[in-house]
Amino acid sequence: IPTSIKELLQRKMTIIKLTMLLLLSASTIIPARAFSPLFRGESRLFLDTADIEIWEELLPTGIFHGVTTNPTLLERAGEPCTVENLHKMAKVALEYTDEFMCQAWGSSAEDLYNCGMALSQPARDRIVIKVPVTQTGVEAASKLVQSNCRVCLTACYNHKQAMIASSVGAEYLAPYLGRMTDAGLDGSSECLKMQAITEGMKSDTRILVASIRNAQTMVDLAADGMETFTFSPEVARELFVEPLTTGAAGV
Repeated sequence: IPTSIKELLQRKMTIIKLTMLLLLSASTIIPARAFSPLFRGESRLFLDTADIEIWEELLPTGIFHGVTTNPTLLERAGEPCTVENLHKMAKVALEYTDEFMCQAWGSSAEDLYNCGMALSQPARDRIVIKVPVTQTGVEAASKLVQSNCRVCLTACYNHKQAMIASSVGAEYLAPYLGRMTDAGLDGSSECLKMQAITEGMKSDTRILVASIRNAQTMVDLAADGMETFTFSPEVARELFVEPLTTGAAGV
């Protein structure tokens, strides 16, 4: 075969390979940032589920800033807890919202860090990595923050942990309201103390209230000045239940 023909074939093969790589990578390309209402203010509501069918039901309401997931929710929804699958899920969630949260896994700070970096790789400005507010988790969080990765410290049960989150530079701290109450603590009081600590430390860390059992508890905290919540589909649907409104609307 003449050299010119060989070169032509090589060029064609290169084009084919590049095309295949582009097609493969397209499956995890993150869409453009979702629309955020001008008058949403400081509030951030997150839908706490890994069930994509429920995303398709509730996210179009436009009230959610993002989606939160964890390994338990993934298992419940039948979704594999893998980096590849979470990238695919992030792409779907970010078509509707601004942020997608997923939890890193590993037995050491290095493992958590590497996992977090891999999970956030498609869009570090929109994928938030959750790590537990343990000494190991905070060490990983520190490295992630230094690598320009957004972080949520999770599994929070005590207001003193707000000092940790603020000092390490975590964007979010997620106290488990319902579980604190189950353990005999005043969950709402703990959350309000965390808010007071971050404000007192002049920190930008948000208190992301999680494990919310009913809409009224969340509404009461919002009335006391808290603005960031993640909650189940059941609580989300409860927000829309008002018989007087239904009657007036003629539904």
